[in-house]
Amino acid sequence: MNILTKFSVGQYVEGNKSWLRIIDSRLKVIALLIFLISPIWSGLIWRLGLVIFLFLITFLSLLPTRIWWRSFLFLTCLSLLIGFLSILASYDIQSLDGLIRDPNELGVTLKSHLNWNILEIPKLEIGFINLGPFNLSRNAFELGVKTSTLIFTVVHSVNLMLLTTLQEDIVWAISWFINPLRQTRLPIDRWLFQLLIALRFIPLVQEEFQNIVKSVSVRSINFRSLGFKKSFNLILNLLERLFLNIFLRIDQGAESLLSKKNISIKIKRFKTPQKTNSLTVFVNTLSICFICIAIFLRKLYGAL
Repeated sequence: MNILTKFSVGQYVEGNKSWLRIIDSRLKVIALLIFLISPIWSGLIWRLGLVIFLFLITFLSLLPTRIWWRSFLFLTCLSLLIGFLSILASYDIQSLDGLIRDPNELGVTLKSHLNWNILEIPKLEIGFINLGPFNLSRNAFELGVKTSTLIFTVVHSVNLMLLTTLQEDIVWAISWFINPLRQTRLPIDRWLFQLLIALRFIPLVQEEFQNIVKSVSVRSINFRSLGFKKSFNLILNLLERLFLNIFLRIDQGAESLLSKKNISIKIKRFKTPQKTNSLTVFVNTLSICFICIAIFLRKLYGAL
């Protein structure tokens, strides 16, 4: 199984006819910041709205299905699993048979005290199995939803941008925004060059992971015969080998750069030429409108 082609995570796909490719890279950076920053201190409505909007963008992006459906399905299942574990780790277990203090004993009427829990399962005995009591509070449910939506929003929004945007265009767009900082004599070009190297390093990490998976599949290791302890030890050894190979690639890349005495970094060359036509202007104009609408809606409905 070729992971680089089956799971194209963080890799630019050449030749697709998606309208996401037409959008200016600077607008993509702004939209990505909205997906990354706006969930902070926001409520469930806004977080769920971002997830629904990402679903719509993905299905209407005209990207080939074979490019994104595996990673999309895996990320969705992973987000739901982490959200479910967050709910289980934070739910409030309280015996329903115990004495509960009267909420009106202080003379204060709490009208919503019966709605603190959204799910209540009493104690059940089925044969020798005891189930419950289980109380799912609103805070636990909100924590699970926030965790799952945040993971999906952050990872999938970044993946969509990397699938449809050249790495050089991303670096050029960021340099356009931080251009005023050049007056402070900060090494902006060097930082952007390091960012470009980091973006190009993503396929190398996936390639090393694929090599580790192939090495295990070729040897046909029977984990059942090894047992739990030896299987866990083998997995740790494989992870150690994976990181050692990644660090070796980093060392080789650093030596190749140091071997060159002078490295000229010109960020302006990273901008890829793009033909300006009516379709490009229309798509970019709609993108600006959607960004303004998103900022306005965040102000209205995004608060906690």
